[in-house]
Amino acid sequence: MEEKRRRKLQAEFPEILGRNKKIIQSLYFVPEFDVLLSCNDTLAFTRTIPNESIQLVVSSPPYNIGKPYEKKIEFRRYLEWQTNVLRECVRILKPEGSLCWEVGNHVNSGEVFPLDVFFYQILKEKLGLKLRNRIIWRFEHGLHAKRRFSGRYEVILWFTKGDEYVFNLDPVRIPQKYPGKRHYKGPHKGEPSANPLGKNPGDIWDFLLKEWEEEVWDIPNVKANHPEKTIHPSQFPIELVERLILALTNPDDIVFDPFMGVGSSLIAALLHDRRAIGVDKEEVYVKIAHERVIQALNGTLRRRPLGKPKYEPKGTEKVTQIPLEWRRT
Repeated sequence: MEEKRRRKLQAEFPEILGRNKKIIQSLYFVPEFDVLLSCNDTLAFTRTIPNESIQLVVSSPPYNIGKPYEKKIEFRRYLEWQTNVLRECVRILKPEGSLCWEVGNHVNSGEVFPLDVFFYQILKEKLGLKLRNRIIWRFEHGLHAKRRFSGRYEVILWFTKGDEYVFNLDPVRIPQKYPGKRHYKGPHKGEPSANPLGKNPGDIWDFLLKEWEEEVWDIPNVKANHPEKTIHPSQFPIELVERLILALTNPDDIVFDPFMGVGSSLIAALLHDRRAIGVDKEEVYVKIAHERVIQALNGTLRRRPLGKPKYEPKGTEKVTQIPLEWRRT
């Protein structure tokens, strides 16, 4: 019955060419696509992907906390299931590829289990990957706890398969706060000390406060007033994945999301000329993901733009002025 329902859903979405992009829905992997969506069990689908064919695996898996789209299971069984999924993800990852797992906390009877701790053990000790960053994504809004401090961050574990991996820093640099800073001693004394392309965004992705406590966001979470909000209860923003895609892949690389939800990872890949694969077992989310991909191709998708400023100096400070050396280049 389940197989029949999935094949019916597949028939509703014929191959579409938009902006010369081939969008396909299939129960299993097919080689020719720009965007490939699947309404299927993630293990069943992932096992059909060829070895070492994916540059970036990026996802936010179910946290096993009883969200509407997940059936809560015993924690040990949950970790065993996730280990099986991740083992397949490692199999399909290229030698120079990356895996980014965005997780929060599992909560049981008021006790918090930080999922990144458990996933580190799985990915490092069982599957042999190497951790490159533990990125803290901090946000302001969320559920309010009554018997503990409210959770206001999640973690992105960035692992690589080996020591030779893709990392493009320049596309994700953020503006220098004080571009006019200069070396005050040494052989470069008096010369600009900042990088003209911007600075490394670091491993804490959050917001800053402007004067008078005006909030200027870096990467906010998707809540009621966010332009990307859909019916998905745990949707992450497109720009969160964009930063990872720009840094860890090159054009035409394949990005795979084994728990795609409403397709934010696919859209992020598509916006930057990458190919994308996503799978989800929930029919309603696959339909929404498909619609959002089409909207992205048509230029009608509501989204928060990548790189929205989080802090803007007044412009009158000496250190905010562009050095003459940069103007001459």
